[in-house]
Amino acid sequence: MNKDLGVWTSQDCALVLIDYQKEIFATIRSETSAALASSMSASSQGPPGVQHAHRAVHRGRRGAYQTGHPAGDLAELPGLQVIDRTTMNAFEDGAFREAVKKTGRKRLIFGGLHTEICLTFATVHALKDGYEAMFVTDAVGGRSQTAHRTAIERLSHAGAVPNTALAVLCELFRDWTSPLAGKAREVIAWYFAEIPKLTADVGV
Repeated sequence: MNKDLGVWTSQDCALVLIDYQKEIFATIRSETSAALASSMSASSQGPPGVQHAHRAVHRGRRGAYQTGHPAGDLAELPGLQVIDRTTMNAFEDGAFREAVKKTGRKRLIFGGLHTEICLTFATVHALKDGYEAMFVTDAVGGRSQTAHRTAIERLSHAGAVPNTALAVLCELFRDWTSPLAGKAREVIAWYFAEIPKLTADVGV
């Protein structure tokens, strides 16, 4: 892992998406909207080794979530491995844990629902297992603003790095002449068009 630059690069991290499912979006009560939260998948255009964990699909209780922004559907993302699990903590699922290990990356960028449960449990577990963790505060949502913000505080105290979806995207490509810049422009344009719709909710 190259820490010389300080910032994270698409060569040293993997993106982990947890529970981006329509049934779970329907229960979000924090300041994060479903549309903005789904923007996290845009960042996967950079780092390979993307993992998407969801719960209860095999039991017919939930469906896999698909995005509606320029990053495309989750099912179309390069390197995506979808893992159906039964645990609230994705890292307690052997298949998920092994898939993350196989990426060979020790820096993990997390996006997930709900902030205070599935995102927090997996991120704290990853830190314990020796990974570095970054989580995206505007690409996650909780059952209430209090729960969402308390989870962010817990994760920060545990050593995970908070960031925004836009900052993660820009940090991973960082150069307008890079191969990733074309897709990044599309997603950034979408992001800035979406933000004004949320002004009353998120204080932009």
